[in-house]
Amino acid sequence: MFWHIKLERNIVLEPRFFGRKLRDTLMQRLKHEVEGSCTGKHGYIVMVTDFTNISEGMVTDDGTARAKFRVEFDAIAFRPFKGQVLDAVVTEVNKFGFFAEAGPMNLFVSNQLISDDMKFESIDNANRYVSSDKSVSVQKNGEVRVRVVGMRIDAQEIFCVATMKEDYLGAIDQDAGADKVADEY
Repeated sequence: MFWHIKLERNIVLEPRFFGRKLRDTLMQRLKHEVEGSCTGKHGYIVMVTDFTNISEGMVTDDGTARAKFRVEFDAIAFRPFKGQVLDAVVTEVNKFGFFAEAGPMNLFVSNQLISDDMKFESIDNANRYVSSDKSVSVQKNGEVRVRVVGMRIDAQEIFCVATMKEDYLGAIDQDAGADKVADEY
C-alpha cells in the first residue's frame, strides 16, 4: 500500500554549498539520500513530494565548518500489510516454491501455498509450476497475483511470504489482458 507521510531528516553540508543555491542543494541531497531507501517503520520511500520546513543551519562541532539542517518533508512510501493483494513478477522457481518481486519488495510463495492442482515441473532447467490441464503455469518472468500472509521487516528491506491458494489469485493470463486472472480451479 502507498502512504503519504511526513518525515524529517538532518542534512549536513560543507561550506562550499552555502550561497544562493543552498535550498536547491538541500533538496537534491535529501532526495538522493531518501528516495529508494527502506526504513523499517515507514517502508520504502518512493518519492519526496514536498519540503515543508528547512531549519537554520547549525555549525557542527567537529571542526570542519559544516552545517546541519533539519529538513521536514512529505513523501510517498510503499509499505505492504498482511492480507494485501499484490501483482508481482516471478524471479525464480524451484521445487520449494517461487520468488517474486512487487516493486522494490521481494516475496516468496511456498509450494504449500500454491494451488493444489499445480505441480512442479523442470524441463531443460526451465522450472515452472503447471496446472493439471497444462493451461496455466507459473514460470520465471511471469506475472502472478498473490496475497501477503507474513512479513519480515528489516532496517534495509521488507520480505514477504505470500499465498496464491485463494480465489482470484494465481498466474495472470497474459493472452487475455493484464486484469484477467487465469482460472485455476
